[in-house]
Amino acid sequence: MNILQPVFRPMYADIGGNIKISFEFFPPKSEAMESTLWQSIKTLEALNPDFVSVTYGAGGSTRERTHGTVSRIIQETTLVPAAHLTCVAASRAEVNAVAQTYWDAGVRHIVALRGDPPEIGLKFEPHPDGYTSGADLVAGLAKLAPFEISVGAYPESHPDSPSRIADIENLKRKVDAGATRAITQCFFDPDMYFRYIDLVHAAGITVPILPGILPVTSFSGLKKFAAGCGATVPDWMGRLMNGLDEHPTTRQLVAATIAAELCVRLHERGVRDFHFYTLNRAELTFAICHMLGVRSQEIVHATV
Repeated sequence: MNILQPVFRPMYADIGGNIKISFEFFPPKSEAMESTLWQSIKTLEALNPDFVSVTYGAGGSTRERTHGTVSRIIQETTLVPAAHLTCVAASRAEVNAVAQTYWDAGVRHIVALRGDPPEIGLKFEPHPDGYTSGADLVAGLAKLAPFEISVGAYPESHPDSPSRIADIENLKRKVDAGATRAITQCFFDPDMYFRYIDLVHAAGITVPILPGILPVTSFSGLKKFAAGCGATVPDWMGRLMNGLDEHPTTRQLVAATIAAELCVRLHERGVRDFHFYTLNRAELTFAICHMLGVRSQEIVHATV
């Protein structure tokens, strides 16, 4: 008697060769953090990402460090840098001068964001002579030079948005002003991303919307971060991470598995571009990319 057995399909077996990746870093605040950052950059460089972005602190507080990090990436790596730029606490002339400096240094990709106020809890107030919004900033950059421009997207809406419809209308204004790509805030439910994409497409927005993937290194830190950006942290994630504060290796294994499964679920429904918020550490992002079939050049050469 023949009994048909279900076919076992390993989750990661059929992924590889068709995924694009990009990474986000932030400028270091100390020599120790700088050492960690550059070790991470060198490790992740071997994965040949499409681009790497470098953040810009609230109110432009990391302007010089952001520029220094971007310049060093250009000089010492093969990576394509994308410099974050905001319009908080700066005039149009000041923002344009920073953008021109980037262009002169060889940067051709800007991540244009309205930006957060320099103090937590304050509402955004445009500079009297500044750009008034992310869309306004995109339009200004597009006039200044033929930058490739990425903007932010919010599957659960930006905290300052009065409604989901208003949030998507704002994204459309940014795209109509010249944005060529959007990168989402982090999320942990693939269905949430696809519902958002349906709404975005219904609004006539056709640029790529890259999912922002955040490997969770600290659950308590994640909850604080999520509260500030409007992202929902599912209860099941808290249960999985509970009790692991004193077990960092186990916590990393669990975190990598959660993020990699999210990527697999997105890939199953057609997503091929992923943007990773690395938090300046390579281990988790490198492991997730490896599980998704993205191989470092060292590994490829070692197996040939």
